[in-house]
Amino acid sequence: MVAREALTGVLSANLPSVVRWAGAVARQLRGHDIALGGKRSGFADTDALTIADLALQELLVAALRDMGPIVRRCRLEAEEGTGDLGAFASEGDWVLGIDPIDGTRIYRDRTGSGYAVMLHARTADTVHYSLVYYPEDGVAGTWLEARDGRIALGPDDHARAARAVLDALPALPAGGPVRDARVLVSGFLGHEEERARDVTAAGLRGVLGREIEGSLYPLLARGDLAGALFHTPNVYDFPVCVHLARLHGGDAVFVRDGRPVDFRGIWRDERSGMLRLPGIVACALDRRTIATLVGVARDWSPRRYEEPAR
Repeated sequence: MVAREALTGVLSANLPSVVRWAGAVARQLRGHDIALGGKRSGFADTDALTIADLALQELLVAALRDMGPIVRRCRLEAEEGTGDLGAFASEGDWVLGIDPIDGTRIYRDRTGSGYAVMLHARTADTVHYSLVYYPEDGVAGTWLEARDGRIALGPDDHARAARAVLDALPALPAGGPVRDARVLVSGFLGHEEERARDVTAAGLRGVLGREIEGSLYPLLARGDLAGALFHTPNVYDFPVCVHLARLHGGDAVFVRDGRPVDFRGIWRDERSGMLRLPGIVACALDRRTIATLVGVARDWSPRRYEEPAR
């Protein structure tokens, strides 16, 4: 049995310093020839892989392992295959999700600072702890942490302990105003522009990833994005969207029936080597946007790949 308060207490006390170290490694490795092959889903963002993804995951998994038995009693779902994954439970209610570098294509191609180191803790029904760190956003990096009903977002300061920096950041107002009708549309392979136009026709503003400034998660946290519509999102980064939306009073739902997202029906995408939620998911900061997105996307195909893999 894993107690929520005890687990999130251990994670929130120990993870920030580890994630800051991982960010420093990512910054250093980015200056070298780090690209790797091996992923062949046909989707450029999904297939991007670097030596930094593998190195950071090794570091993060080892740190989690050494945090003690309460952490090792969790299952681990990590985007890559490196690290002492066998040190964690093979079954149980709690899952730790790791995305060692979210935004690997941006990171690999050196096209911006919007990549992040991400971890979260969840049960089958919802997400309880999320930590996102942007090593190259701002002078010393940028933090985003969600826990205990609180969302903190702001700059890092290497002169202080990572946990102290996070504790000093002001909390964003939960349920604050949504200042933009934009909805990110992602994962509709070959059809994203068409689907974004459908969202716009419904009275929102469908946008693609290249059309938003920076990373999705701070935009959602601040209310600068109304939500997101994902096709079969993976379980390493998307749960953070669920967490932020629910803390703001919104939700994430399966569009086929409007049921709140849970993590019981995960499937393995063999093309990408990722675990994913089934079908199309709408995530938004308010219920009206959710209802609009469900109405738009309810009858769209839930299959990620319309053609068989070759």
